[in-house]
Amino acid sequence: MTSRYRSSETSVSATADVKSLSPRRRSVVKAAAATAVLAGPLAAALPARAAAQAPAFLHGVASGDPLPDGILLWTRVTPVPEATPGSGIGPDTEVSWTVARDKAFTDIVAKGSTLATAASDHTVKADIRGLRPATEYWFRFSAGGTDSPVGRTRTAPAPDAAVGGLRFGVVSCANWEAGHFAAYRHLAARGDLDAWLHLGDYIYEYASGGYGTRGTVVRPHSPAHEIVTLADYRLRHGTYKTDPDLQALHAKVPVIAMWDDHEFANDTWSGGAENHTEGAEGAWAARQAAAKQAYFEWMPVRPAIEGTTYRRLRFGKLADLSLLDLRSFRSQQVSLGKGEVDDPDRTITGRAQLDWLKAGLSASDATWRLVGTSVMISPFAIGSLPASLLKPLAKLLGLPQEGIALNTDQWDGYTDDRRELLAHLRGNAIRNTVFLTGDIHMAWANDVPVNAGTYPLSASAATEFVVTSVTSDNLDDILKVREGTVSSVAAPLIKAANRHVHWVDTDRHGYGVLDITAERAQMDYYVLSARTPDATAAWARSYRTRSGTQKVERSYDPV
Repeated sequence: MTSRYRSSETSVSATADVKSLSPRRRSVVKAAAATAVLAGPLAAALPARAAAQAPAFLHGVASGDPLPDGILLWTRVTPVPEATPGSGIGPDTEVSWTVARDKAFTDIVAKGSTLATAASDHTVKADIRGLRPATEYWFRFSAGGTDSPVGRTRTAPAPDAAVGGLRFGVVSCANWEAGHFAAYRHLAARGDLDAWLHLGDYIYEYASGGYGTRGTVVRPHSPAHEIVTLADYRLRHGTYKTDPDLQALHAKVPVIAMWDDHEFANDTWSGGAENHTEGAEGAWAARQAAAKQAYFEWMPVRPAIEGTTYRRLRFGKLADLSLLDLRSFRSQQVSLGKGEVDDPDRTITGRAQLDWLKAGLSASDATWRLVGTSVMISPFAIGSLPASLLKPLAKLLGLPQEGIALNTDQWDGYTDDRRELLAHLRGNAIRNTVFLTGDIHMAWANDVPVNAGTYPLSASAATEFVVTSVTSDNLDDILKVREGTVSSVAAPLIKAANRHVHWVDTDRHGYGVLDITAERAQMDYYVLSARTPDATAAWARSYRTRSGTQKVERSYDPV
C-alpha cells in the first residue's frame, strides 16, 4: 500500500415471497426462520473446507473506521461446522488477535483475545488503540490452533498533520443475485488506497428471484426468503462475506461504511418501509432492530451517534468525512395525494443529525469537507423524456410511473432540509463541500445549486459525485438492451433538463476512485466489462472540483 503521508510514533495498547422491482407487486413473506433449517442453504455458499475444519475463519477478516491512533478489526469464527450464521448454535470460542508492523509478524505491537459466542453470531471485533498515525499494519486472528487469513490495514493521519494526498475507493449497491463482485477485486488489486467507502446497500433484503439482473438470478443467496428476523439478516450478511472478491478487499484496505435502505428493506423510513407489511412480516420496530444488530455484528463499523452510522472521521488537515444516516430518522416518503415535499415538518435527516452536520461543517478547519449521503442531494427533474424511457427510469428511481418528475426518496422529497443545509453553506461561506453518493445505480457528476430553477445564474453551494452500482440493475438492464443504448439517448435529455448535471451514465456498473489534494478533489469513474468473476475494469471518465470553486469540471486523465 503506497504511503503518501508521514506520521509520528506512539505507544501501543489494545482494547478489546418474491418481490419484484416494481414497488407494489409483492407477495407476503412468511419468514418463520427456524434455526434448524439455516445450515442447509448456507452450506452451498461456503467453501468446501467448512465441513472438514473447525474452528474456521470462513468469512475472512476486515478492518474499518481508521483513526489516527487506532483501527477496528473484525472476523467471524465458525467453531463447529453446524454453527452457520444465524443458527444461534455453537460453543463459546476464545479468539485472539495479533497486530504487527510487518507481514511476518516479527514486530508485534498489540495482542488480545475475546470470547466469541452465539449471542453475537460468533462475530469478533477488536478496537485497537495506541497505534501510530498514517501507518500500515498487519493483523490476524487465531482460535483453537487455526489462524485466520492475514489482513492489512492503515491508520488515519494525525488530526493536525499536513497531508499531501488521500485516495479512497468508492462503491455502492452490490446485489448478490445480480452478479459477482469483480469491482471489489479491482479495488483490492490497486495497492494505493487509504480506505474504501461503502455508501450503502452492502446487502439486499429480497427473496431469491425478487431482484436479480435482467430477470435472472446469477447466484442464489441465503436464505431464499425475504430476510425479516435477526437470524435472516445474519445469514444474508454471512452469505455476502463468502464472496472471494469482497473478502480480498476487506483484507487489504480498511472500509468506512454506512447503510442505506436495503440493509433493512426497500425505501426505509423511520416508521416502516415500502418493502415491509406490518403484522404479516412482524413489527417494523423489531425488524429494524434486527437489521441494525446484524449490521453492527457483521461490519467493521463502530456504532455511532444514537446507535446509527452517522459519524465523522478526520484525515489530517486535508479532509473531514461526515457520514449520514438517512433512514433512521426520516419522515415517510411522499406519494401521490399524500403530503408535500416542501413541508417543513418533514425531514430526511432528523433535527439532531442536521444540526450535527451543520455544526461540523462550520467548525471544520480541513481543506475539504466530504459528506457521505446515501441518496442524491442534487435536484433532479426528468424533463421531456419519451415514454419509452420515462417508465423504466421511473421504475428504477421508485417514481410513480405515470410520470411525476421527482424522486421523493432522495433529498428532492425533503426540500426544506436541503434548503436549510445549502443556505448554511452559502451563508457561512463554507467552501469545498463534496457530497459522495450511491443508491441510484448510475454515475453522476453534479454541481449542487442553491436554486436549480435559476441555475447557472444562481450559485452552486457544493459539488456531488455519484457512483454507479457494483451489480444492481440500471437502465439498460431494466430494458434488457445492449449496454450504452439507453444512456446515449437519456443522458443528453437529463442534462438538458438539469443544467447543474455535468455527466450522467445510466447504464454501466463499476466503482469510483476519489483522489484528494489541497488543490482539487477528483473522482475517477471505472466501469466493468461484465458482472462475472473475471470481469475487466476500464477507466470511463473523470471529474474534479477545484478548491474554492464549488463547481465540477471534466478532467481528461485519471489520477
